Amino acid sequence: MNLLLPFAEHGESDGAFHAPGIEEFLGLPALFFEGTPFEINRIILVRLFAVAVMIVLFYIALRKAKRVPGRGQGVAEMALDFVKVQIVDQVLGEKLGRKYLPLLASIFFAVIAMNITGIIPGLNMAGTATIAMPLVLGLVAYVTFIYAGFKEVGPGKFFKNALLPSGVPIPVYLILTPVEFINIFIVRPISLALRLLLNMMVGHLLLVLCFSATHFFFFTADGWFSLFGVGTLLGGFVFTLVELAVAVLQAYIFTLLTSVYIQQSAAEEH
Repeated sequence: MNLLLPFAEHGESDGAFHAPGIEEFLGLPALFFEGTPFEINRIILVRLFAVAVMIVLFYIALRKAKRVPGRGQGVAEMALDFVKVQIVDQVLGEKLGRKYLPLLASIFFAVIAMNITGIIPGLNMAGTATIAMPLVLGLVAYVTFIYAGFKEVGPGKFFKNALLPSGVPIPVYLILTPVEFINIFIVRPISLALRLLLNMMVGHLLLVLCFSATHFFFFTADGWFSLFGVGTLLGGFVFTLVELAVAVLQAYIFTLLTSVYIQQSAAEEH
């Protein structure tokens, strides 16, 4: 049952069980370079590890690309093709999608890599389970859709399409324009970040709850109560599978919404 220990800690003096909770997401102690702008704590290490592994995997798979792909190259190409065909081309079309595919594919795989660390033993925390990384990704999406509007239709038409949609009576613009401004330029990036953050944070806490309860029932509870640990252990494994699905789904949704925002900003008219 040592696999449970990453989710739980023992009191040194009394053997009591203490379950980690929301404090894991706040005030993590520095591990390296404390007190400097380059301070690194546990979650930053998790993020660096996730991104490094993803880069290495793609490098190994594609460094000697062949016309007839091997197993590794085939898997990498299938993954990239999924992003291209099922997300980018579906929303942006082939011509516009070709311009933004590298960025959107990078977002997709970065989010997957950092989400999946939440279920890897020894890491046990998603790199997107604190607000900083979702905000950075939301900012990237925000800058990209504004850049796409400026680049594809020009600043004037971009702001006109965003704030003054056609077919609306002029007096209605007094209400509609401020609402659209708040929705597009303030709520949009924040909602992207919060959707990703809350899904991964809730998943982490559910795993903590299940495995902490399992540890309690197996090692602390007496008599028949220890049998409840079987149920909580099974629940932990089920939630682990759910968390894996959520990790992929959230990467898909984040990339899809970013593509939709790019398409809207690059459209000639709404």
